Amino acid sequence: MAFTVPADVENRPVAVIGSGTLGRRIALMFATRGGEVRIYDKSKEAGEAARAYVAENVAEVASGIEGGSPGRARVTDDMAEALAGAWLVVEAVPERLDLKKSIYGELDRLADPDTILASNSSSYPTSQFIDEVKHPERVLNMHFYMPPKQNAIDIMSDGHTDRAIIDLLERELPRYGVYPFEARKESTGFIFNRIWAAIKRESLAVVAEGVSTPQDVDRMWQINMGTPAGPFRMMDHVGLDVVLDIENHYAVERPDLPAGPRELLKKYVDAGNLGVKTGQGFYDDYA
Repeated sequence: MAFTVPADVENRPVAVIGSGTLGRRIALMFATRGGEVRIYDKSKEAGEAARAYVAENVAEVASGIEGGSPGRARVTDDMAEALAGAWLVVEAVPERLDLKKSIYGELDRLADPDTILASNSSSYPTSQFIDEVKHPERVLNMHFYMPPKQNAIDIMSDGHTDRAIIDLLERELPRYGVYPFEARKESTGFIFNRIWAAIKRESLAVVAEGVSTPQDVDRMWQINMGTPAGPFRMMDHVGLDVVLDIENHYAVERPDLPAGPRELLKKYVDAGNLGVKTGQGFYDDYA
């Protein structure tokens, strides 16, 4: 079925579903052109923390984008209110397939007919959670990394996505300081995440086998690659529970993957040491 792409996008809001580590960062990027971004979360406390994060950072981030100007974030726990008039919805809820299927059924029912429905899922292709969607031609993956520092985006069809949506996003997203790259066939992990997964998994294996420590791996990475952080510090920032969820999903698709990296992550997660969001992960200096 053909899809009518949204018009007048400059004067319509973007809605972000979920206010976690990435949800608030996605909202920040869409608040850089003077308009409104709406953040939906059932938790008022989490939503308010996301709104405060956007307010605190938007002026600085917008100043680095050509034509940028600080916008505003509004928080709601009413899904219909969040979606009303939005030209784009970005779902950023936890990596649980049942949850995503339910959310997309609701988004498809409540969003305007020309609203694009995009998922920030880091490991699931959207083809796996459109069971309750009547208009799959408006659904696609749009995976962010860690804006405003890492601003590349994977975009990928659900197998039915109208080509005009991908063309529109390739034109519009750079105006918000984020840059899309199309995965040209369905790929678990998209483009960059597949490459990063191999690096992350081998780093975990080196530590799980007792060959090295997280700190030494990171320091070697920083020296050789010239980056400010290594794989373990970056995993702490993402959240070790999220990293483990992703690794478990890869393992379902590829049973031959070594178990050591997942077992190491599980020890930290079971202990409640999830990284930055709990104050301790592979590092304990986040207080």
